[in-house]
Amino acid sequence: MAAFEYAALDGRGKQKRGVLEADSLRQTRQMLRDQGLVPLNVEPASERKTRSQGGGFSFARRLGALDRVLLTRQLATLVAASMPIEEALQAVAQQSEKQHVRALVMGIRSRVLEGHSLASSLAQYPGSFNDLYRSTVAAGEQSGYLDKVLDNLADYQERQFESRRDVEMAMLYPVVLTLLAFGIVGALMIYVVPDMVGVIENMGQELPTSTRVLIALSEWTQSYWWLLLIAVVLGVAGGRWLLAQPNVRLAWDRQKLGAPFISRITRSSNAARYANTLSILTSSGVPLVEAMNIAGEVVSNKWLQRRLTDATQRVSEGSSLRVALEGVGYFPPMLLHMVASGESSGELDSMLDKVARYQQSEVERIVTTLVRLFEPLMLVVMGGLVMFIVMAILLPILNMNQLV
Repeated sequence: MAAFEYAALDGRGKQKRGVLEADSLRQTRQMLRDQGLVPLNVEPASERKTRSQGGGFSFARRLGALDRVLLTRQLATLVAASMPIEEALQAVAQQSEKQHVRALVMGIRSRVLEGHSLASSLAQYPGSFNDLYRSTVAAGEQSGYLDKVLDNLADYQERQFESRRDVEMAMLYPVVLTLLAFGIVGALMIYVVPDMVGVIENMGQELPTSTRVLIALSEWTQSYWWLLLIAVVLGVAGGRWLLAQPNVRLAWDRQKLGAPFISRITRSSNAARYANTLSILTSSGVPLVEAMNIAGEVVSNKWLQRRLTDATQRVSEGSSLRVALEGVGYFPPMLLHMVASGESSGELDSMLDKVARYQQSEVERIVTTLVRLFEPLMLVVMGGLVMFIVMAILLPILNMNQLV
C-alpha cells in the first residue's frame, strides 16, 4: 500500500486536496469517486518538483527547518509512548496542517508498512532528511533506543533552528537600515538634487568643487541608474557562479580561515557544527569513524572538509581523535582540550556537546557585536552622504549672499 496525493472536485465544484493510501492509482481514483469526488490529478506522494501555474518555474517541495523540528519532536513523543512507528507516523500526518508535509509523512509510512526500516524510508526524501538525520535514526533503530535518539535529534535541530533564527533577526535591522540609506540617497540624487542644481546653475557664478561633483553624480545617476542596477545583479550572479566552481570555492574557503575577523567566525561556526554533529552521532551509537565521515560533510567550509577527511583517515588508522583534529590546524584550542578530556574520561559525546554549545554562543556573540558596531557606522556613513549633498547645495547660495 502506498500514499497518493490527489486534487479533486466536490459536488459544488470546489477543489479539494489530500492524501489517500491505496494499492494503485486506479484504486485511489475509485476511492475518490466513491466519496462523490471527481479526480483531477492523482500521483504518488514524493519529494518531487512542482510547477507554478504560470509555466516553467519549478521548485522542490521539502520540509522546512521548523517543520522538521516539529515532526521529529512529535515522533519522539509518540514512540516514547510505545506507539508502533506506523501509527506514530499516521498520527503525525493527521496533526499536520500542511498538505506537502502530510503527503511526505504518509509516503514514509507506506514504505514502513511495506517492511522497510524508518531510516531507509527516510532515504527516499534526501532533500528533507540529510545523512546526519538518517544515520542517527538508523543507529536508534539498531540500538533499540529510537525514542531517546529522536528526542536528542529534536533537541539538536531546535538549537540549530534557534541559532540560525537569532542570527537572521540580528541581521534584519542593519540590512533594512542599509537599504533605506541607499534608497534615500538615491531618491535625493534623482528627484531633489536636479531641481536644486538647476537653480544654482542659473546663478551664473563659479561653482565649488563639491557642487560640481554633486552635479556630475546626479546627472550620471539619472542617465545610468539602470546600468548600476545591472552591474549589481551581474556582480551577485557572477560571484555565485564563481563560488560554484570547485577550485575557486576551495581557494576562497581557505582564505576565509586566515582572514582577519572572518576567520574567527568561520572557525567557531564550523567547529560548533562539527562538534554538534559528532556529539549527536556518537551518543546515538554510530561508530566514531562513520560519525566523523558524516560530520565532515556537514561542515560548510570546503577546505576544512578536505582536512577533516585526512583526520578521519588518521583515526581509522588508530590515532586518537584529539591528535587527528589537532592536525587539522583550524579548530579552537578549547575544542581540542575538551575532546582530549572526553576521550580520557569516556564521556566524549558529552564533552563534544558542551564545546559545541560554547562555540555556538561564541559565534552568536561575535555576530551580535559586529552587528551593533555596524549600526552606528551605517548611520555615520548615511549622515556623511546627506551632509555632503546639503553642503554642496548650500555653498553656492552662501557665496552669492557674500557677493551681495
